[in-house]
Amino acid sequence: MSVDDLQKPHEVLIEGRLYDITGFRHPGGSVLKFFKGTGDATEAFVEFHYRSKHARKMLANLPNRANPVDAKPSKDQVRLDKLSANYLTFRKQLVREGWFKPDLLHVIYRIFEVIFMFTTGLLGLFYYGSAYTLVPLCAWLGIAVGRCGWLMHEGGHISLTGNTKLDIKLQELIYGMGCAMSGGWWRSQHNKHHCTPQKLKHDVDLDTLPLLAFNKIIAGKGKKSAFMRFWLPLQGYLFGPLTCLIVALGWQLYLHPRFIVRTNRYFEGACIATRYAIVAALSYAAGLSVAQAVGTYLLVHAFGSSYIFVNFALSHTHLDVLDADKHVHWAQYSSDYTVDIAPHIFTDWWMGYLNYQIEHHMFPTMPQYKFVKLNSRVRTFFEENDLKYDCRGYFECLHQTFANLHEVGQSVNH
Repeated sequence: MSVDDLQKPHEVLIEGRLYDITGFRHPGGSVLKFFKGTGDATEAFVEFHYRSKHARKMLANLPNRANPVDAKPSKDQVRLDKLSANYLTFRKQLVREGWFKPDLLHVIYRIFEVIFMFTTGLLGLFYYGSAYTLVPLCAWLGIAVGRCGWLMHEGGHISLTGNTKLDIKLQELIYGMGCAMSGGWWRSQHNKHHCTPQKLKHDVDLDTLPLLAFNKIIAGKGKKSAFMRFWLPLQGYLFGPLTCLIVALGWQLYLHPRFIVRTNRYFEGACIATRYAIVAALSYAAGLSVAQAVGTYLLVHAFGSSYIFVNFALSHTHLDVLDADKHVHWAQYSSDYTVDIAPHIFTDWWMGYLNYQIEHHMFPTMPQYKFVKLNSRVRTFFEENDLKYDCRGYFECLHQTFANLHEVGQSVNH
C-alpha cells in the first residue's frame, strides 16, 4: 500500500452519498470493510439497520459527499441502478403492507415449542429412559438443540419481536441455554455471510479448514497438510456424524467462551453456566456416572449439530463461489449464490423456514414464517428483473451437498 493510499479517505456508498469511514469503529464488527471503495452498500445498510434509529444518526454524523455520477454510465451500471431502484421500491411496498411486522403469538409458540421439547426429552431421558429409548430421546433433544439454533437466528436478525434490545437478549438466552453458545459471537460472524454469501475471503462460512472444505479453491489450501490430505477425502462420509459434532464442541468449549471472556458478556456466560448446572443436576439426580453423563451429552449434540449444520449447508455450499475482487448486487447474491428448498409443510417446520433462503437473504429482518406466502412475490420480482430463482427439492439438495463434499474432498490429492 502506498503513502497516497494511506492518506485517501475510505468511503462507502449508501443511498447515493459517499460516507467517509476512515477511523470509524463499526458496532457490527469488520463487515463494513467489505464495502470500502467497491459496490453499493445501500441494500445492506437498509436491511441490517431497518429498525435502528441510532444507526441512521451515526450515518448522518459521518463526513459525506454526493457521489459523482458518470456522464455516460456503462450498460452494467445502468442495469445495477435500475435493479437497485426496483429493489427499494419493492421493499418499501412490503413495508407498507406490513410484511416486516412480527407476530407475537408466533414468537410465543416457537419459544414454548423448544421448552416443551427440552422438558419432555430431559424428563424421559433422566427419569424414564432405558437402553431402548436412549437413542430416540437423544435424537429428540438434539432436534430441540437445533431448533434453538433456528430460533436464536431470528433473534439475531431482530425479526422475532422487532425490538432490538429484546431480540438480542432473547437470542443470547436461547442460544446460551439451548446450545451453550454465544449470540454475540454469532452476530459478529453471520452478517459477513449475509453481505457476501459464497464470496472468497469475505464469507466466513467458507473458512472451514482444517476440518472441512466446500469448494476446490479452499481445499487446495490443504494440499500441503498431511492431516488434510488424509481427512478431507473422507469428509463426505464424516460430515454428518462426526465433523458437525467436532465443530459444535469447538464452539462450545473454546471459541465462544473465549469471545465471552474477551468481551465481558456476563449475561451470556450466566446462561451457559446455568445450562451446564441443569445438566449436571439432572445427571446426579438420575444416578449417572460422569462417563454416562458425558456420553449422553455427546450423543445429544451429535444429533443436534448434524441436524442444524447439514440443513444450513443445503442452501449454499454446493454452489459456485465468487472471486474476492468481484462485486455483485445484493439481489444477485440471493439469485446466483443461494437456493431455496422446495416448500412443504414439514420442510418449512424442519428447517425453521430457512428453506426460503433466497427470501431470507433478500430481507433478513423480515419474520421468517412470512416467507411461506412471500416467495411467489419474490419469484415475480426476479422474473421482472431477469434474475434466476433457483428452487430445488430437499433430497435433491441433500444429495448435491454430500456429492460436492465428496468431490471436493477427493480433489485435495490430485
